[in-house]
Amino acid sequence: MLTVLRVHLPSEIPVVGCEITPYVLLRWPDGSISNDDVPESAPLNGYCMRYKWYRNLGDQKVAVCSVHPTEQATLQCLVCLKEKVPIAKSYHCTPRCFSDAWQHHRSLHERAKKAANENGTDEEEIFGRFNSSSGSGSFNSGLSSIAPNLLQSPGLNNDPISVYPTTVADKSGEAWSEVARSRTYTPTADDINHVLKFECVAVDVETRIPAGNVNTVLTSRVIPAPSPTPRRMVPVNGDLLGQLDLDGRTSSGTFSVLSYNILSDAYATSEAYSYCPTWALSWPYRRQNLLREIIGYHADILCLQEVQNDHFEEFFAPELDKHGYQALYKKKTSEVYGGNSNAVDGCATFFRRDRFSHVKKYEVEFNKAAQSVTDVAMTAGQKKVALSRLIKDNIALIVVLEAKFSNHGTDNSGKRQLICANTHVSVHHEHKDVKLWQVHTLLKGLEKIAVSADIPMLVCGDFNTVPGSAPHALLANGKVEPLHPDLAVDPLGILRPTSKITHQLPLVSAYSSFARMVGVSPGLEQQRRRMDASTHEPLFTNCTRDFIGTVDYIFYTGPLA
Repeated sequence: MLTVLRVHLPSEIPVVGCEITPYVLLRWPDGSISNDDVPESAPLNGYCMRYKWYRNLGDQKVAVCSVHPTEQATLQCLVCLKEKVPIAKSYHCTPRCFSDAWQHHRSLHERAKKAANENGTDEEEIFGRFNSSSGSGSFNSGLSSIAPNLLQSPGLNNDPISVYPTTVADKSGEAWSEVARSRTYTPTADDINHVLKFECVAVDVETRIPAGNVNTVLTSRVIPAPSPTPRRMVPVNGDLLGQLDLDGRTSSGTFSVLSYNILSDAYATSEAYSYCPTWALSWPYRRQNLLREIIGYHADILCLQEVQNDHFEEFFAPELDKHGYQALYKKKTSEVYGGNSNAVDGCATFFRRDRFSHVKKYEVEFNKAAQSVTDVAMTAGQKKVALSRLIKDNIALIVVLEAKFSNHGTDNSGKRQLICANTHVSVHHEHKDVKLWQVHTLLKGLEKIAVSADIPMLVCGDFNTVPGSAPHALLANGKVEPLHPDLAVDPLGILRPTSKITHQLPLVSAYSSFARMVGVSPGLEQQRRRMDASTHEPLFTNCTRDFIGTVDYIFYTGPLA
C-alpha cells in the first residue's frame, strides 16, 4: 500500500506568484521510500496520491505593505488608485516607508499613465505577473485599516476552481475554501493575508477511498511579492562598440552586455544568508525576480554565472528563448553535491538571435589545464600536492559570435566577429596564486583564439578578486608588477618567472572607461560618487553581511597602443 511518511513546505511564508511544491515523502508498496509523485495516470498497485489546497475564510482581510510585506499597511497612495496601479502596490506601513520609497514609487504612476495612453496595455504585462514592478508616487495618501478587495489573478499551476466546493469546514468549525487540486499551488492576490492548507492522502484509484490518514500542513499568511528598487542604466561608449557596425535599435550600432552572478540555489542556504527570510531565499521566488530583472535590461549578450544545470535546462533556456535569446552552457567539472549533477552550477551565455549568430564555442576546464601543468613540470610527489591546490572545478565558456548587419531588411556581407568569454574564478581567498593562474590561463587561451589582438573581445564574469589584486592588474594592465604582494603566495612555483605572467590583449574595464568619461550631467556625477577614485572601479558589486566589495567585471577591447 502507498503510505505518506512526511510532508513539509519549502518555505513557511507563501508569496504571491511563487509556486509552492510541498515535499511529500512516500513509502511505496514494495517498501522503498521516494519523494516522486504517484499521479492517478500512473498508479502503484491500484493506489495514487490526491492533493488539495484550501484558503482559510476566517482570516481578516487586511492591507499589507508593498515594500515590507510582513507588515500591516497604514497608508495608501490615492494617486495609485487614480492611475489604476495594482492596488496591492499602493500600500505602505509607515510614513517613513513611503517617504524612502518615493522616487521608486513615482515611476509606477508614470508607467501606468504610459500604459493607459498606449490603448490600455494590460496591467499584468506592464507591472508583471509576480507583483514585481517598481515605483513610487505623489505623497497623497490616506489611512487604510482594511484593504479593499484585491484584484483576482489566476495561479500559474492551479487547477480550475469552478468545480470545487464553495466552502468546507474542519473539525474545529473553521471555514476553508478549496482553491486547487494539485501538488503545486501558486498563491494569487486573493490569497494575500490568508492562511493556506495543503492536504495529501493516498487513495484507491477505483473507489477513491483514502488508504490512510489525511496529512495536513498549514502555511503562514500569504504575502505579496515586494516591489524591487529599479536600477539605473548608464551608457558607456568605447572603441569596441564602434568596431561592430550593427544596426537595430540604435543608429550608432552599439550593443549592450550584462554579466551577473545569480547565486546558485545550492548556495542560497539559511546558514549562509541567515539575515534573509526563508521565503526570499526560495528558488521559486528568486527565479522570477531574476528573470524579470534580466529581461528588463534588454541586453544583447548575457553572461550569467552560478547557473545550476537543471535551472538552465528547465527554466532559463526556455524562458529566455521566448524573448529571442539563444543559449550556450558549460557546467563545472565536478559534481560537488553528492553526485547530483543537477546541483552543479556553471556559466551560461545568451545572445539575441536577431543581433548575433553563433560561430564557435570553446570550453575551458581549469582542472585539465592543471593536469597539463603538473604533468610537464613536476614529479609524482609534487604533482599530488599541486593538484590538491589547483583543482577547483572552475571553468570558462568562450563563444565566437558574428554580428548581423542589415540594411532595410537586406543582409550585408560585411560581418565582424566578436569573442565573448564568460568565467567564474575560484572563490578561495587564501589561494591568490590559483586565482591569478586561472585568469592567466584564460587570457592566454583567448590570445590563441583571437590570433591577432585587433579582434573585438569581451571578458566577463565573477573573478572573485578585488581591484588592485594581481588578477585585476593582469586583466587591466597586461602584466603584474614583480613586487606585487600577491606574487608572494606561490607555493607551487606556478607563477615563476613573474615576467611570463602577461598577455597582449588591449583590455579595458567597462567601469574604468565609464569613470573617465567626460561630462557634467547629474547622472554622471551621481555615478562617479559610487566609484573608487583610485581604481576607477565601483565601490562594490557584491554586498552581503560578511563582504562588501568589487569582484565582478566586464573587460572589452580598447584602442590599440
